[in-house]
Amino acid sequence: MKTNLKIVLILTILIATIACANKSKKASKKVIEEKHITAADILGNPEYLAMSYGGYRQVSRDIQPSISQLKEDMKILAAMGIKILRTYNVQLQQAPNILKAIRELKKEDASFEMYVMLGAWIDCQNAWTGETPNHDVESENNAAEIERAVALAKTYPDIIKIVAVGNEAMVNWATSYFVRPKVILKWVNHLQTLKKTGELPKSLWITSSDDFSSWGGGDTRYHTKDLEKLIKAVDYISMHTYPMHNSHYNPKFWLSPPNEAGLTDREKIESALQRALVFAKTQYDSVANYMKSLGVHKPIHIGETGWATVSNGHYGKDGSRATDEYKSGRYYELIRDWTNKANISCFYFEAFDEQWKDAANVLGSENHFGLINLKGQAKYALWNLVDKGIFKGLTRDGKPITKTYNGDKVTLMEDVLVPPTPTEFSITH
Repeated sequence: MKTNLKIVLILTILIATIACANKSKKASKKVIEEKHITAADILGNPEYLAMSYGGYRQVSRDIQPSISQLKEDMKILAAMGIKILRTYNVQLQQAPNILKAIRELKKEDASFEMYVMLGAWIDCQNAWTGETPNHDVESENNAAEIERAVALAKTYPDIIKIVAVGNEAMVNWATSYFVRPKVILKWVNHLQTLKKTGELPKSLWITSSDDFSSWGGGDTRYHTKDLEKLIKAVDYISMHTYPMHNSHYNPKFWLSPPNEAGLTDREKIESALQRALVFAKTQYDSVANYMKSLGVHKPIHIGETGWATVSNGHYGKDGSRATDEYKSGRYYELIRDWTNKANISCFYFEAFDEQWKDAANVLGSENHFGLINLKGQAKYALWNLVDKGIFKGLTRDGKPITKTYNGDKVTLMEDVLVPPTPTEFSITH
């Protein structure tokens, strides 16, 4: 009897030991998997939704969001399924503080997962100075910006998975600061060399985030030898596409054609938004076709696209009539559906409204690209998430996440205008 008990005891201890060992192996495996998640795993993976992020609440970036405010935002975004953020510069304190906030959240909750595409801002000589910009010479500030980005990439290798050199820094309409592709190429090559020498992780992906035309998808004047070298040097192409802006600058696709005169207003709006999606797809394809014409085959993802909800200028009632919450929400749905199915990462612009972008014009469209406004209200694009309760218990600046228009779609639709006909548009332009 005692022998049997002894055997049972030994077997019990053995089973418990094996179970603990297996549990430990699983935990170790999870840690290893988390540690080795790379840009290659994230980009193009619909389980890792992407978002462009700025946490500024005030009319000036002199007032930086606090760590606690950034942590609030990170929790809101994580609840939405966002797992990778795009930032724009490391000149100011916001990006380093975002990284601190994410690290703190990871310490507080081992399951918290958020990664960053870190932007390094690039300018030409005399940018933003009042003097004539020299687009052929780079700013003396660029080297320090890259140095700061490198330091952060070394400090936060578990969070920073991509570094983007410049934001719309090559497109010629960025007249205040654009540079030639050779400048972007110089810094991309520099970062790639740091990867080769082991100073930066080899799995860190390097890109530049720019307008589709800057990547060779539009005007042939961009088709230069330096651009070809740049396309071969980056790990992937991060391109921007904005049908909303083009509803003013290139409106043919947007305007209600004569053959739709018999449609309902809702049908006309839906038709225009479907054409907007085709417009974005066409720009994406134009970059892909140019890249392939060079004999290059690498991923292309969308570094920016978005749709403002307010405009008292080009895109409002006296312009292309593009901006309102319904169209913005529908575009968000369409672009997410396409990119997720096509395994394209889309850094949607943007998470929250930021009023510093056009501080002198409260109703300027640049202030209203967010999916959540400055009152903590989810715009129409996110009403379904409010209904699902994903924001329950979360706040922004002490305010719970509620719906705009008190969730009344009938009232919302009263602010929605049908895109103009070609005749109507030509009269106002």
